[in-house]
Amino acid sequence: MSFFSEALWILLLGSLLGLELIGKVPPTLHTPLMSGANAISGITVLAALTLIITSGDNLPMLIIGAISLGFALFNVVGGFLVTDRMLAMFSRKSQRK
Repeated sequence: MSFFSEALWILLLGSLLGLELIGKVPPTLHTPLMSGANAISGITVLAALTLIITSGDNLPMLIIGAISLGFALFNVVGGFLVTDRMLAMFSRKSQRK
């Protein structure tokens, strides 16, 4: 089994596990979970950058690194926007923008 197919299996199993775990979370816990997801996505950004840097001439690994970097950055930016919006709901009207 090649490294590429092992990586795809890990991605598939991790996605299914994540879907199962997140599906069982009550709605009141989604916002606190978002901060944890942002921390994990920050680690994913670093791992994707490491993969891109070390991929060399291996085009499939470069593509996987670029795709994972894009998804991780999308999640980090979206998480910060949602968190900012949530915090704005709790601020006083005189402090709002």
